[in-house]
Amino acid sequence: MEFKETMRQRRAVNFFDTTKDVTDAQLKEIIETAALAPSSSNLQPWKVIVLRDMDKKETLKKVAMNQPKITEAPVVLIVLGDREGWKKGNADFEKGFVNSVKAGHMKQEQYDQFVNSTNSLYGISSERQLAFACKNAGFFAMSLMLAAKDAGLDSHPMDGFDIDGVRKAFNISDQYWIPLLMAIGHFDKSKTLLPPKWRKNYDEIVVNF
Repeated sequence: MEFKETMRQRRAVNFFDTTKDVTDAQLKEIIETAALAPSSSNLQPWKVIVLRDMDKKETLKKVAMNQPKITEAPVVLIVLGDREGWKKGNADFEKGFVNSVKAGHMKQEQYDQFVNSTNSLYGISSERQLAFACKNAGFFAMSLMLAAKDAGLDSHPMDGFDIDGVRKAFNISDQYWIPLLMAIGHFDKSKTLLPPKWRKNYDEIVVNF
């Protein structure tokens, strides 16, 4: 699918066809395609919890405003942003540095410099750490939706949920922020898909202060 067409066709659908599944192969392709998204210093501080089991989706639904799409969609993702993904000793941080050295982007002797750089950019305050997690998880989440649409699937990002409730129900530590949930599946064609919503144009977006 052409990129512009993918962008135009991507919709946050409210109704999912309960008779159509998303295969493991499709889900893996969507997640690995989305992982090509950019991230701060290529730290990729994102994770997802994949829910397919109906009992687990029912548990999530109870702390997510009882949204029907959570149990209708074959797959629901809990998207996570790692607030410590910038930090020395973090598994993904260390793996990222090792692979940057292997690829020739950095040299081993730059390790301390890299640690200091990421700390000053992303770790100097709780506000910066949260911004780091949310920004990068947002890049990943948008890519998930586009990858799903490109694969012929539909999605819906959700922020209508009790963060503490989700955290407790799925044993998610404070290390991770939960910016959104995402349902993935096939639109229920027995329902009406409303026209696309209004979007700002160029002149409404570009500003000067």
